[in-house]
Amino acid sequence: MASSITSKPFLGATKPNSSLSSDLQRLSFASLHISIKPRTLKKLQIQAAGSTFGNYFRVTTFGESHGGGVGCIVDGCPPRIPLSESDLQVDLDRRRPGQSRITTPRKETDTCRIYSGVSEGVTTGTPIHVFVPNTDQRGHDYKEMSIAYRPSHADATYDMKYGVRAVQGGGRSSARETIGRVASGAIAKKILKQFSGTEVLAYVSQVHQVVFPDGPVDHATVTLDQIESNIVRCPHPEYAEKMIAAIDAVRTRGDSIGGVVTCIVRNAPRGLGSPVFDKLEAELAKAVMSLPATKGFEFGSGFAGTFLTGSEHNDEFFTDEHGTVRTRTNRSGGIQGGISNGEIINMRVAFKPTATISKKQHTVTREKEEIELLARGRHDPCVVPRAVPMVEAMVAMVLADQLMAQHGQCNLFPINPELQEPLSFSFPNFEPANI
Repeated sequence: MASSITSKPFLGATKPNSSLSSDLQRLSFASLHISIKPRTLKKLQIQAAGSTFGNYFRVTTFGESHGGGVGCIVDGCPPRIPLSESDLQVDLDRRRPGQSRITTPRKETDTCRIYSGVSEGVTTGTPIHVFVPNTDQRGHDYKEMSIAYRPSHADATYDMKYGVRAVQGGGRSSARETIGRVASGAIAKKILKQFSGTEVLAYVSQVHQVVFPDGPVDHATVTLDQIESNIVRCPHPEYAEKMIAAIDAVRTRGDSIGGVVTCIVRNAPRGLGSPVFDKLEAELAKAVMSLPATKGFEFGSGFAGTFLTGSEHNDEFFTDEHGTVRTRTNRSGGIQGGISNGEIINMRVAFKPTATISKKQHTVTREKEEIELLARGRHDPCVVPRAVPMVEAMVAMVLADQLMAQHGQCNLFPINPELQEPLSFSFPNFEPANI
């Protein structure tokens, strides 16, 4: 309840013949009223937009599948880094639709434009705005989806959360949103490469039941050209043909399949990651699991490590010929205690079969009527070939963000040279530990 305090007129304690000035004697005081309003709790405000990633290298993506376009705002990029639209276009071309018979037939050039944050060919340190227009929308393909929910798609949950949704192309839940991520990731890759020689590479290691074993690929030497040598992005030609055949078979039946993308990071600076809640593997897991259609994540020995004993699993240390502390094996996947140790970081990301398929399925309408739905539209029979640059982008964004955090906290003042090394240090004649 409101309360008030009222004072009586203040008459003073002086006599009429006081030496106080006549002005002061004539001063009269009105009653003083102090009102105290009821205390109300402030509303709890939660930042739940969900479209911004990172703390120091900060990325916000925007746009929808059938809107005017998609893109990103990158804030926190260091200044004076050479950057052009062509630097981003390389990875955007690897992600774009319509690039082969095993991807969606939607035809988009995904040509990017940089509208701010770059001047005379270098970054200025201010927010970088990248935009890609949508040019091949077919909104009429989604007429049925405006009233019915596609099984295992985000249609129903978007309605449950927002009470409204963009029907055409799946709106914000479409993989077209990842254009902004891939463009941002290309910038992050450039930062990592220029500062510490760090490389981020991903490739397809499984399509449905075609599983590419670890042995044939040397993570120390595999190249982007080897990965890009075929339309499925598997660096082994024999397994690539088997994967392509598996996708072709399911594509002609109007169905879909999933797979696994393996990602490696070579020459990652030591010390990235901040225990306990911001461990490097936790940040990587959150990043890649935010991609559409992801269903699993593991790094290092992953779930297979549960079959080993401690003596079998531990990575023993040694000092190499350059006086650098290394591990003889790499079952830890380049991360120990949530912190990068300088060995090759490796992880695997599982993607489910594409939800939208050209087969009749049972579902319900917004009015909760049970019906059969035959979805139309253009969709990937298997998402993993195009997911490769998406995974690379998210991993690069995490590493760029963690690199800035490490520099700000632990390298702001002179390092302890007996235990630490400069972030830009790279192993001379680096030979990775065995997994």
